[in-house]
Amino acid sequence: MKIIGGPASQLLASRVARELNDKPVVCEFDKFPDGEQYIRILDGDIENERVTIIQCTYTDSDLISLLQLIDACEDAKQINVVIPYLGYSRQDKKFKNGEAISARAITRTLTADNVFTVNVHEKSILEYIDANNTTDLEASYLMGNHIESLDLKNPLIVAPDSGAIYLAENASSKTGIEYDYLEKERISGDEVSIKTKNMDITGRDVVLIDDMIATGGTMAESIKILKSQGANDVYLACVHPVLAKNAVLRLFNAGVRDIISTDTIEKAESAVSVAPLIADSLNKI
Repeated sequence: MKIIGGPASQLLASRVARELNDKPVVCEFDKFPDGEQYIRILDGDIENERVTIIQCTYTDSDLISLLQLIDACEDAKQINVVIPYLGYSRQDKKFKNGEAISARAITRTLTADNVFTVNVHEKSILEYIDANNTTDLEASYLMGNHIESLDLKNPLIVAPDSGAIYLAENASSKTGIEYDYLEKERISGDEVSIKTKNMDITGRDVVLIDDMIATGGTMAESIKILKSQGANDVYLACVHPVLAKNAVLRLFNAGVRDIISTDTIEKAESAVSVAPLIADSLNKI
């Protein structure tokens, strides 16, 4: 199988290729003077080969690159596409009259034999993809080993709400680290209490975990509250480090000790690689 990394996922693609005891295919990424993107596969003949394209669609141009790579592989025997982070997946229904269902609009452009995503925001949107098989991979299990390696003080993994408790549970499953979730309780008309549901956090290192951190606003408030309630250090862990605008500054200003994420979006915070997870899934097709 030939591993082709798009411009937004070159490091991850290289790591997946290494997991498969192979080397990534070399591609050329360029732009015409008017800004139009140009992509060419340089390394090796892909005709009648099984190929896997790995490209996150964090930006609009990333999506265009993915579509170009799929087209460039038209002579391949099998085309597999791995989208570590699928952009536009949050608008999965109409919230207001006249809105586009962006997730549907985007996924309808994708054609491949097999498509893999990682912790996609809404799994139901995968049915719009023109593929024989679509699979969403769960990366939260990978976070546990890294959290354990940090040598934290009586650590506790905490989800931001009950709907995300599965993330904390998955991260703790192989390490035995305790987990909980934050519960909001309205005290009065304008006063809300936020605290862990079951566990006492006094003097403990707390790891807040979520699938995605975008602007960081909600997490920043949670960090401040946990610190005020006696937590020692507070860490953030997420699968997708969107971290838009000034999110990192806001989070460190709120008192976060560190931000830990995977490399679905390749950023400085990407301390955990999803490459083993992707490689294992590719070995099964």
